[in-house]
Amino acid sequence: MRLRVLLDTHSLGLRLLGGEEELDRTVRGVMTTDLRDPSRYLSGGELVLTGLAWHREPEDSEPFVRILAAAGVAGLAAGEAELGSVPEDLIAACARHRMPLFSVVEDVSFASITEHVVRQVSSERAGDLAAVVDRHRRLMTSAGGGPDVVLDLLGSDLDLRAWVLSPTGRQIAGSTLADAGPELSGELAARLAGEHLAAARTGRRGPHRVTFGGATFSLFPIRQEGRDLRQTVLSDWLLAVEADAGEWSEERLDLLHGVTQLIAVERDRRDAARTVRRRLAQEVLELVQAGAPPAEIAARLRVAAPVLLPGLGTAPHWQLVVARVEWEDGDVPGGPVAQSLLEEMLVDPGVAGPEHSDRIAVAHTGDEAVALVPLPVPDESQDSSATGLHAAELLRVVQEPLARGLDDDGRLTVGVSAAVHSAEGLRGALEEARHARRVAAARNGRVCAAGHEELASHVLLLPFVPDDVRRAFTARLLDPLREYDRKHRAELIPTLEAFLDCDGSWTRCATRLHLHVNTLRYRVGRIEQLTGRDLSRLEDKLDFFLALRMS
Repeated sequence: MRLRVLLDTHSLGLRLLGGEEELDRTVRGVMTTDLRDPSRYLSGGELVLTGLAWHREPEDSEPFVRILAAAGVAGLAAGEAELGSVPEDLIAACARHRMPLFSVVEDVSFASITEHVVRQVSSERAGDLAAVVDRHRRLMTSAGGGPDVVLDLLGSDLDLRAWVLSPTGRQIAGSTLADAGPELSGELAARLAGEHLAAARTGRRGPHRVTFGGATFSLFPIRQEGRDLRQTVLSDWLLAVEADAGEWSEERLDLLHGVTQLIAVERDRRDAARTVRRRLAQEVLELVQAGAPPAEIAARLRVAAPVLLPGLGTAPHWQLVVARVEWEDGDVPGGPVAQSLLEEMLVDPGVAGPEHSDRIAVAHTGDEAVALVPLPVPDESQDSSATGLHAAELLRVVQEPLARGLDDDGRLTVGVSAAVHSAEGLRGALEEARHARRVAAARNGRVCAAGHEELASHVLLLPFVPDDVRRAFTARLLDPLREYDRKHRAELIPTLEAFLDCDGSWTRCATRLHLHVNTLRYRVGRIEQLTGRDLSRLEDKLDFFLALRMS
């Protein structure tokens, strides 16, 4: 906005006292001050409003105007209420420094001038930014850029802090500017996602406005149109802006809606990148369920490993996660929704860059989705169970927002298998994950999960537990020991059998095996380290006893 426009706005009551040749200066903001030296608060381009309280004698005008000119101020508007009229020495000082000077009549408030300037400048900046956003949209469509640049533009041009969040509250993008302010906490992001999901389920149009800790946020859906809301609400992203959109002009609202459309392009691009991983998971799942030979499954896994864990030198271990989304009326298929949710929940935040953050492949059939999760092979001193996924950790942050999105007519249940070391164990792992999900489904709540560790040995004795689950339980306990024996000829399995037969007596067991007691203690310690169990506990002894009898 130029100074000339302000002078032509008669409702503002501005009268030009000097500087007519400078009226094409651009106004970028407004500031009210009565300080003798306001330089620390000036950044250039402001219309400065002053009530002249700083003016005590004629000599005060020269240094005040000199400071404004040095800061690049666009113009000065002086109120007449304090002194009755603008002093001649101030008019002369402004003329010397080529500073446009206006007088403000007594019955016009500085607040009304400030409001008018801010509104006009904001609209113009929004229009300029809209053009930039449109150019960036074309760039993203053709070259595959990211949304962070657009959020940086919102921050630098409109002073808006904004983030792109997933329905679970994970931050997908945010401003990268150095002065963007503190990061959005995980807890606040999850609360914003929950508020968005709850509002979306009501069918109300965005943006949705919420207030936390004195700050107001406006939540804009980034939506896939033309589908049942229940198919998209748990997978759509959202744009969270730290501002109250209820006070915005139509131009600014249109701009933000344009930004959401721009980010939707990025969402489509990332979905397309997951196509290969989804196809791999579907092929492996079909082979496992059809009872294909382990060699055939292993060959397919060798293809999947470089895609999911690029640069990995050895074949990874694998873990399976089963999720099911069910709606009470049964009209909406839950499989695609569960697939999108697992892809979101299992993203590894420790991997740098969005293009490398997906390390899983998810397939779906009916209302069920199955994720194939690669795990780096732990070293010999590391408990393999410590490197895998845990059901409780999966739900720690996402449970509350997802429950609000499911509302009162949907349910999400998740089951997590133990890690398996080869293709032979995948069928058992799948049944184990499915059985764990059925355990979760027996609980109360909209979002529930259970893991393999909850399938205790006494449960395995129940007749409804499938044989594959029993075999998976046995493999989970004994496979690490068998693999270690194969590599090192350490005889951990015979040592374990003898230790249990001797009721945990160190002396009797060492005598039977013709070992020194210290050697026996080393072997038992290695067994405990590899399995994560404690052979001094009755429950763990019983588990090993059952696993050995069923092997």
